[in-house]
Amino acid sequence: MKFSTDGIVLKASDVGDSDRVLTVLTKDYGVVRAFANGAKRLRSSKQSATQPLCYSHFTFFQNRDSFVVDDAQSIETFFRLRDSIENLSLAQYFCELECEYAPETEPAEDYLRLILNCLHMLVTGKKSRKFLKPLFELRILTLAGYMPDLGACAKCGEEPGDTAYFDISAGVVYCGKCPNPGVKISKGILNAMRRICTAPAEKLFSFELAEKSLDTLCGISERYLLMQARHPFKALDFYNKLFF
Repeated sequence: MKFSTDGIVLKASDVGDSDRVLTVLTKDYGVVRAFANGAKRLRSSKQSATQPLCYSHFTFFQNRDSFVVDDAQSIETFFRLRDSIENLSLAQYFCELECEYAPETEPAEDYLRLILNCLHMLVTGKKSRKFLKPLFELRILTLAGYMPDLGACAKCGEEPGDTAYFDISAGVVYCGKCPNPGVKISKGILNAMRRICTAPAEKLFSFELAEKSLDTLCGISERYLLMQARHPFKALDFYNKLFF
């Protein structure tokens, strides 16, 4: 069976002198792992289109349970990510999360749109790394079925006021009146978390937070993600080492 779809290369491993094994997040078939014959050859049409972080139009050939890249034409290389080790490492973290949470053998348009939009914002500088990292973490968890309960207080059922508390282990919020084990957050942070989890894709990036609030949100989203995943991420560890 042969099929064509757009996708971004999440991982690429060299095999021998001229071949690659790819992990591609595709629009129509989710995560596809495929062998790209001759992709490392300089004259190959697949050479640039099969590099990590390249968004390309792929034609795959499926033979039983294995896939082979029959053709690949690059659409966007996101080459400018390589100008900054911080941007590149964050992009690699996004890829690692996609490998973890994006589905296989089923449509994954929302997952693909998320990483493409975040990489575009990162390359153009329209949004900061501090803004994009928690947004990506909370949104991909939501897509994968791990959305926190950010509605009413988990104890009294009231809408939190100017101060709320987020329980990272349980993924719920409390109002400021109820005793709880949560992390204190402002109404602005709570509203940002709600937007990230529930807003349509075209409105996902249309909010602002002060620098201090972004710091708090970054800590909360990372801890919540690691609580759900129950294992570390190599790219996240490397990214954090750049700043500490």
